[in-house]
Amino acid sequence: MRIIAGSAGSIPIQVPRSLTRPTTDRVRESLFAVLGDLVAEARILDLFAGSGSLGIEALSRGAASADFVESNAAACTVIQKNLEKARVKGGRVHRRDVFAFLGSLPAARYDLVFADPPYARSEAEQECLEKLLNSPGLRDSLAPDGLLILESLSSAPLPETSLWSSRDERVYGTTRVSFLVTRDP
Repeated sequence: MRIIAGSAGSIPIQVPRSLTRPTTDRVRESLFAVLGDLVAEARILDLFAGSGSLGIEALSRGAASADFVESNAAACTVIQKNLEKARVKGGRVHRRDVFAFLGSLPAARYDLVFADPPYARSEAEQECLEKLLNSPGLRDSLAPDGLLILESLSSAPLPETSLWSSRDERVYGTTRVSFLVTRDP
C-alpha cells in the first residue's frame, strides 16, 4: 500500500496487522479523483482510520489538517509512523471510540469526513453503520458545505437515515463509496 499522489506520492505505508480490509490504492485513487480540488486546504476527519491512508492521502494532496480517530492502539501507532514516514504536517491521532469522539466535538469543524466502519457483514457491524449514519455528532461535525465520504459493502443497502442525502455513489468491486451531504432540517 502506498500514498498515490501529492507531496508524499509513492511513499509506501504500513497497514496494521489487525486490519483485514484497508482501502485499496485503486479505490483511494478513484475517490480522490472525484473529490478533486475539494481537498486543498480542507479540514479532514478520518474515522475508523486503520492505517490512516485516507487522511494521509488528503494531507499529501494539500489538506490543511487531519484528525485520525481509531480505537485500536496498534493501529494508532501505525498511523503515527505513517505520518512521520510521509512527512506531512497537520495530522493528529486520537485513540478513542468514534462515537465518543463525535459526541465531544464543536459544530462545523470539518470540510471532509472519511468514514470506513467495519463492513456490515454481521448484525453488530450493521448496527455500527446505522448508528454512525444516525449520529447527530457526525452530522454536526461537518462545515455547512461539508461532505461525508462513506465506505461500505456494495451488496448491502445503506441503513435508512433522515440526516443524510446522497450526492454521488461509486462501486468498486465489493466496496461502495457514498458521497453524502447533510439534509436540510
